[in-house]
Amino acid sequence: MRVIAGSARRLLLKTVEGMETRPTTDRIKETLFNMIQNDLYGCAFLDLFAGSGAIGIEALSRGAKEAVFIDIGSRQISCIRDNLKTTKLEEKAKVMATDVFSGLSLLAKQGRSFDFIFMDPPYDHMLEKQVLESIKDSSLIHEDTVIIVEASLNTDFSWAAPMGYQVLRSKEYKTNKHVFLTKKTGNP
Repeated sequence: MRVIAGSARRLLLKTVEGMETRPTTDRIKETLFNMIQNDLYGCAFLDLFAGSGAIGIEALSRGAKEAVFIDIGSRQISCIRDNLKTTKLEEKAKVMATDVFSGLSLLAKQGRSFDFIFMDPPYDHMLEKQVLESIKDSSLIHEDTVIIVEASLNTDFSWAAPMGYQVLRSKEYKTNKHVFLTKKTGNP
């Protein structure tokens, strides 16, 4: 796995050994970032269930002003820190070793706001729904925040609209998909 483009282009990234994480392949990562590239420069990026940190690091490499990484696993946190050191992007990053919901609560208490929120939760546990429920009325998202969920192909997002989110687009791959959401305008 490597950084695709930007200041850390071509640098190899470590991955977490074992079955606890599923690193996003370089091809899927490249497709994702080609879709959001024009809005990345100077943005605040939040990487949830961050694993190796590859997605947030790609965002930093391509011009995001900052990225916050949240994961609870000690091997994941160590991997993220090592990858940030390798890419020389530590100064723009904050790594939080906690569960996603505690991390989100802490960031909300700090009044933080993000332009992009990416999450790659364990598939088929409805964690993406729980995360979106927990942030829908928080300072973490604003009307232009784009939330990107990496999910299994069979994950249903029909609950998103009644919860106050709009699905902007969905990009399917062979084994998974990216679903892009934003807060519906006019919602409190």
